[in-house]
Amino acid sequence: MAVRHKNKTLTTLLALLLGGFGVHRFYLKGGTDRLGLLHLCSLPVTGILWGAVHPHPFYVILPMLLSYIVGFVEGLVIGLTPDDAWDALHNKGSGKTSRSNWLLALLLVLTVGVGAIALIGMIARVFDLLYTGGSYG
Repeated sequence: MAVRHKNKTLTTLLALLLGGFGVHRFYLKGGTDRLGLLHLCSLPVTGILWGAVHPHPFYVILPMLLSYIVGFVEGLVIGLTPDDAWDALHNKGSGKTSRSNWLLALLLVLTVGVGAIALIGMIARVFDLLYTGGSYG
């Protein structure tokens, strides 16, 4: 039975756009991937926080934000994996080889930028809320 070829550029794009929900993990390993399900669990945790305790809105979205930051890091790891290692890990029986192009490089630059902005913004807001009680916004 032939294995479906997994595209590294598509996986990086999924990690950039939908990494907080674990879609890139489900694309690679199927619907029973434990880490993908852990990503997906951040959504009900966000809902439970909102419905149960009514904390500051930033604390409500914090589980989802952390899941997205982990997704950005996973996207970088996936995108920076050499093509030979990618094929050996994910495309053993597909009969095709991967060939990265400029689109993957562009996605990696976007992932670094968006991930850095999200991480720095999250750290700044957490410190603002913890040390000043949210005095600055």
